[in-house]
Amino acid sequence: MAVRRQVPKVRDLAPLLQFKKPQLDRTKRRLDAALTIEDLRRIAKRRTPKAAFDYTDGAAEDELSIARARQAFRDIEFHPTILRDVTTVTPGWDVLGRPVALPFAIAPTGFTRLMHTEGEIAGARAAASVGIPFSLSTLGTTAIEDLVAAAPQGRKWFQLYMWRDRERSMELVQRAADAGFDTMLVTVDVPVAGARLRDVRNGMAIPPALTLRTVLDAVPHPQWWFDLLTTEPLSFASLDRWSGTVGEYLNTMFDPSVTFDDLAWIKSRWPGKLVVKGIQTLDDARAVVERGVDGIVLSNHGGRQLDRAPVPFHLLPVVARELGNDTEILMDTGIMSGADIVAAIALGARCTLVGRAYLYGLMAGGEAGVRRAIEVLQSGVTRTMALLGVTSLQELSPRHVTQLRRLEPR
Repeated sequence: MAVRRQVPKVRDLAPLLQFKKPQLDRTKRRLDAALTIEDLRRIAKRRTPKAAFDYTDGAAEDELSIARARQAFRDIEFHPTILRDVTTVTPGWDVLGRPVALPFAIAPTGFTRLMHTEGEIAGARAAASVGIPFSLSTLGTTAIEDLVAAAPQGRKWFQLYMWRDRERSMELVQRAADAGFDTMLVTVDVPVAGARLRDVRNGMAIPPALTLRTVLDAVPHPQWWFDLLTTEPLSFASLDRWSGTVGEYLNTMFDPSVTFDDLAWIKSRWPGKLVVKGIQTLDDARAVVERGVDGIVLSNHGGRQLDRAPVPFHLLPVVARELGNDTEILMDTGIMSGADIVAAIALGARCTLVGRAYLYGLMAGGEAGVRRAIEVLQSGVTRTMALLGVTSLQELSPRHVTQLRRLEPR
């Protein structure tokens, strides 16, 4: 039987031809098109000079640790439950004594204004707007007091590297306490600086060193250079000014003699919650918990210290089974989606930290880019929870996730 055809009528076509209103704001148009953190990463790479992008994107030596960490999240299988009412999903709970709206915080990152002139202030404002904590690094490029003045709302954590000069370290700790920071992350996996070969090859320095290569790289990135040259000179804002390579500075500052016994001394000087960041074995996790810390962060420093270090996501279930009733477990490294965050919570993490994911957003569009990164992660968290058939983080458990095997010891 022949198909009967007719001339289409305008009134029939109109509902099918809804034209999207053009977005004149270039930044918003660019960010709205980013549906994943990887999309933001691609935008960041286009908009940022190589040395700054590589500092964020790179890791130590052959960069095996970060590759394995990201692969670990890909190598999972979710087990959804069906016929549950998931009309309302609540992705928040208490972390370290206070409520958070989402189960992740912005990780401490150094040299942040090198990525974008808005730097840590953009991150703190975006975090406060959605009710998640922001962590300021010892190597931050915004001073403690300036960050609070620019972003007074929201929860703030301070990350501490122990210096060789202990009293100077404690002066920073006191400044953070006086400014209202409620949690300190003591980072313990940096007795010396890792071999970050991209930075060495790029001549990464503070302030950035101008070479023929960097001048040529400036041509496609005029906005970045304009922002750098017309704003406050880049420096470690909470520390003395430094002119030299990153590795040189870190090796003069880090104290390789820090031991477990120093934790009690640090704890006695800090009025808030104390968390140890950089735990990579069950024995070390148990040792710091026995010394009375409030939480631990399973972390290999984003793969930026010891290459081939343990994958934190692999370590998480073991530590959670052994110590989950005794302390709060946080984790980082390799997180690129809301599904990654949900998997970590299901296997025993109380909260995750996101570093590169946030910095990709920052490089892609300043504060608006950070907000977009958070939106991407937030939507991924709530969507994954709903698809798993859970309405609260408390309902997540190891029965929802299987870690598939790829790397096994002989």
